[in-house]
Amino acid sequence: MNYIGSKYSLLDFICTTVENVTGTKNGAGRVFADLFAGTGVVGATFKKKGYKIIANDLQYYSYVLNKHNIENSQHLDKNLVEYLNKLEGVEGFIYNNYCAGSGSERNYFTDYNGKKCDSIRMELKNLFNIGQINEDVYYYYLASLINSVDKFANTASVYGAFLKHIKKSAQKPLELELLPIIQSDYTGEVYNQNANDLIGSIKGDILYLDPPYNARQYCANYHLLETIAKYDNPQIRGKTGLRQDKMQKSLYCSKKTAAENFDALICQANFKYIFLSYNNEGLMGLDNIKDIMTQYGEYSVFTQEYKRFVADKNREYKAKYTEEYIHCLLK
Repeated sequence: MNYIGSKYSLLDFICTTVENVTGTKNGAGRVFADLFAGTGVVGATFKKKGYKIIANDLQYYSYVLNKHNIENSQHLDKNLVEYLNKLEGVEGFIYNNYCAGSGSERNYFTDYNGKKCDSIRMELKNLFNIGQINEDVYYYYLASLINSVDKFANTASVYGAFLKHIKKSAQKPLELELLPIIQSDYTGEVYNQNANDLIGSIKGDILYLDPPYNARQYCANYHLLETIAKYDNPQIRGKTGLRQDKMQKSLYCSKKTAAENFDALICQANFKYIFLSYNNEGLMGLDNIKDIMTQYGEYSVFTQEYKRFVADKNREYKAKYTEEYIHCLLK
């Protein structure tokens, strides 16, 4: 997925840094926790390396993605994909509220793709409720739907707004594609909590932190994926159809609260090694991060230049590249 803050292009940098600092290349059942997991690319990478993974994220769509990527490790039934792809579209919540043909005046998906998303989502819910599929299979297909439908969204990468005209990639008919199943000998754990609330109840070897860097809240930028994941028919508002419920906002998206919460998180962490991914334009300054982490042990930092995430190609940015830092703590 094209995701704000995705570490996909930085995986080599992250893995090399972790290996050099810890002196280990093979997980061998060691516990690796990823508490701001997003799409789960970092946790999935370390799962492949033999670590037992603890993943967490405040957003429910992220929880769904990680429930599959981290907890599913053995063979699952793939035959259902053909049945789901042959379903006729229905006029459900997504079509009625996020497709132009419904009269909603929102243009997030073509009418066909909105109806198709509804039919697949509703049938998954039905199959699970009547006991024809278990929880593992349910999250396997639901995670695959979230990953698939994102490729057909008529947006500039995020869901804070839709495009006026349907772009070429969004015109293609939605087809469900299954995510891979990562084999593992170790059973992972996935949570849907505030990281600061969770930290006191978990422990392990490596703690990886990738909190939001700026004021952009993920709950607003990915509200439509949240609604597809929950499919809870929420009250919505405004031109973009934002959920009216109390969306899960991160305290790491505010300069007033980010450093204080980060300090509390590090203080409570029962992990030997702590790694923080953060760039040079984040709300917490580099010296601020260093001051916090050095209170609790031996500190070091590594850096790499990378191309910034661009959601809006019409917006002017200060620079095409930013500096990514990995702050390391041996606690």
